[in-house]
Amino acid sequence: MSDDADSMVLDLMEILLTAAVANEYPEISKNDLPQKLRKITGVSGAASEFKRPLVISEGLLEREMGVSGAYGHLRTNPFVDYDEFGQRLSITTLAPAMQWFVKKGGKKSIEQNPALAQYAEKNNIGTFSYQDALKKTGRFEDSVEYIEAKIAPIVAESEEMRNARDLIIIYAPDEMEFSMDNLVCTRGQMDTIKKIDVALKNRDFLRDHRIYEFGKLLFVGPPGTGKTSLALALSRELHMPLLEVRLAMITSQYLGETSKNIDRIFELARRLAPCILFIDEFDFVAKSRLTDDNAAMKRAVNMLLKNIDMVSFVKNGVLLIGATNHPALLDEAAWRRFDDVVEFPMPDQVMRGNILRAVTSLIECECDFDSVAEETEGFSGADLRMMVKEAIMSALTDNRHKVTAEDIEVGMQNLKNRHIIRSNI
Repeated sequence: MSDDADSMVLDLMEILLTAAVANEYPEISKNDLPQKLRKITGVSGAASEFKRPLVISEGLLEREMGVSGAYGHLRTNPFVDYDEFGQRLSITTLAPAMQWFVKKGGKKSIEQNPALAQYAEKNNIGTFSYQDALKKTGRFEDSVEYIEAKIAPIVAESEEMRNARDLIIIYAPDEMEFSMDNLVCTRGQMDTIKKIDVALKNRDFLRDHRIYEFGKLLFVGPPGTGKTSLALALSRELHMPLLEVRLAMITSQYLGETSKNIDRIFELARRLAPCILFIDEFDFVAKSRLTDDNAAMKRAVNMLLKNIDMVSFVKNGVLLIGATNHPALLDEAAWRRFDDVVEFPMPDQVMRGNILRAVTSLIECECDFDSVAEETEGFSGADLRMMVKEAIMSALTDNRHKVTAEDIEVGMQNLKNRHIIRSNI
């Protein structure tokens, strides 16, 4: 049998084994299904519940996997039964079938399939961990499919809500490239993250005791210091979608609609909650208040501040994060809307070394990180990531996958040249 045929048999057996485990164990939920099997097993939409029994037919496998005549691939397997009348496939004896699956190369699939990992762990088949498989799989509620299904009926209600949807970028938690594991945070940033996590776990207590003034954060610091990266990582960490709003983009639309659009964006956030509402370029508010005499713009700014007053992480599950590169421009009216100000300073030498180690953690890199950190005074975290990217490109251009100290030097010089060009503009 060819490698492709072996792979097809294992893929089909994983589906049948997952269905058998789910039918036998009522505690198995849709979050115990790997993403690749959720649609096949009927899990879709924002309100979909896990339905039993799971029935796997040849027609279903052809429609969802493009596999025609699935039983033909499994005919010689002693653990597969076939109902010709309904063209249904099933597992005859679960434990021996699982042992066969492990022996034939299904170990990696089980490690990423919580349903199978749970069964294997309970029945002492191999050394699989259900919790480890859950971490690798991710929750159904974190998926793009779930978030889009939740948004669809809201934006279908009216043209106004469709317009509001067009003005924001929505990220599902499982889309996030950044995680807390690959970010280097200051102590102040970590303390804020811990407070958010504690508040999330105790929302009912806070609500019952009418402690509402929590969950409005202002991220302040120079460009490239990680404000957006931390907001994105929090989405993944807290399992909440992130709605990114850029005030300059909203106010560039017809001014007469700006106030209404701000109102609708906050309404959309409340209806998608729990979620993170991330307002980038928050200093645009200050610039508008100081320099713009347009009455419509002033109404828009006042509408924004009013909505910030009304939104609440404790009451309605919206975590508000404003970000600014220019905190000095914000007046008292803007500052007092936030209950926590989180500083994002330029990284010191120790932080730069830690950032370099985090950025290069997945590549082979021969360099003295402490020495490079000393030579990169004035580099932001974004600068260091770009420097490493340039170093990797230098290595690849030389047909190497190992990054050397010379490659890092090339990347460093490229970034220093960029800084010179920028300072001369």
